[in-house]
Amino acid sequence: MKAISLDIQHAVYFAEKQYIANESAAVEAIKDVNTGRAAGNDFLGWVKLPSETDPGLLSKINATADRLKEKCDYVVCIGIGGSYLGAKAVISALSNNFADFINNPEPKHAKVLYAGQNIGEEYTAELQDFLKDKKFGIIVISKSGTTTEPAIAFRLLKAQLEEQVGKEAAKEIIVAITDEKKGALRTLATQEGYETYVIPDNVGGRFSVLTPVGLLPIAVAGFDITKLIAGAAEMEKDTTEPGGDNIAETYARVRNALYQGGKKIEILANFNPKLHYFAEWWKQLYGESEGKDGKGIFPAAVDFTTDLHSMGQWIQDGERTIFETVISVKEPLLHKYIPTDDQNLDGLNFLGGKKIDDVNKMAELGTMLAHVDGGVPNIKIEINKLDEYTLGALIYFFEKACGISGYMLGVNPFNQPGVEAYKKNMFALLGKPGYEKETADIQTRLGK
Repeated sequence: MKAISLDIQHAVYFAEKQYIANESAAVEAIKDVNTGRAAGNDFLGWVKLPSETDPGLLSKINATADRLKEKCDYVVCIGIGGSYLGAKAVISALSNNFADFINNPEPKHAKVLYAGQNIGEEYTAELQDFLKDKKFGIIVISKSGTTTEPAIAFRLLKAQLEEQVGKEAAKEIIVAITDEKKGALRTLATQEGYETYVIPDNVGGRFSVLTPVGLLPIAVAGFDITKLIAGAAEMEKDTTEPGGDNIAETYARVRNALYQGGKKIEILANFNPKLHYFAEWWKQLYGESEGKDGKGIFPAAVDFTTDLHSMGQWIQDGERTIFETVISVKEPLLHKYIPTDDQNLDGLNFLGGKKIDDVNKMAELGTMLAHVDGGVPNIKIEINKLDEYTLGALIYFFEKACGISGYMLGVNPFNQPGVEAYKKNMFALLGKPGYEKETADIQTRLGK
């Protein structure tokens, strides 16, 4: 049984002509991804990454994770964007919903915390205060070592860790994931003697979850990265050749057809709260890959049924520029049955004896029917269950479809020129050396 299935029947009829017409474009886009003949070909290392991952690397990562788990109760993953979102997506999807409140879980693993993903002063201060009496280590992830948010976090947490355990002991529980040869973090790691892992030059941050960037934090959290890679490798195999059986091609085709028909916003919906951060990872993957040159489907996300009580009205009756992609989990890992009640004051005895997931599935189906009737195309991605193998397959499915979809859209899906605009302004406003002209220009603009 395949880990993932795709159902487009409630989407394709909204844009059937466009879907049929873009078949050849999809085939060419797959060739672009597979052969590296198009723009961005220097960032296609993720395409064969699962099948080419060295088992020795996985063993080394697991050994590092074991050392960190042995010495630390908490490990702070420092990174931003793709340097933390992929790991957080997988860890959240596989963890107990109340893991943060469970002490001394078995088997032994470290709880993964996050820093450097924002510049919130309260967040950083509260994190450092929490860690004052804790056994913690650091995984710092940055290709350059100079990205502002993680660099600030690492400067503070490195100093705190060294103060709490001593400089020599800190070296054993700081791991750097960075460029192979160059950059500030590579230089520091070499000087200090940190264990290091390499961010491949040909894998961009948002495609990096199946590299040490994501694999080490996931292993530290106690999950099986070998199974994660195996699921991705199976999906790699299944999405190489074009055709009706290639679900990555089909997804890319239908979403582009809907876009051509005026559907400019894609809402990724789930009916399982463990998938919230998976949607956050997906938003970066598609937003940063496709949103350029004045083009691109805007990626949004909702958690159902929760957001049906907030966003449901807009989705049902608002402007018809949206379509939905629903991730449905076929089989929950735990079961809970609804009891009957003698008084039945809440009127729920008609549900007596049913699993909560039975109700959830009918809410899912009822929502899809209502939204389709309201003019919202629906794509359904069904995954068997939330485990490492399935999540590995789902990650690779979305990555492959993203590359195909971006090329169909006519953009380079592997660059992100727009990300630098805010950084330039921020550095100018902060008076960073080398930005004197920009500082003067922006002060003039602000009337200073």
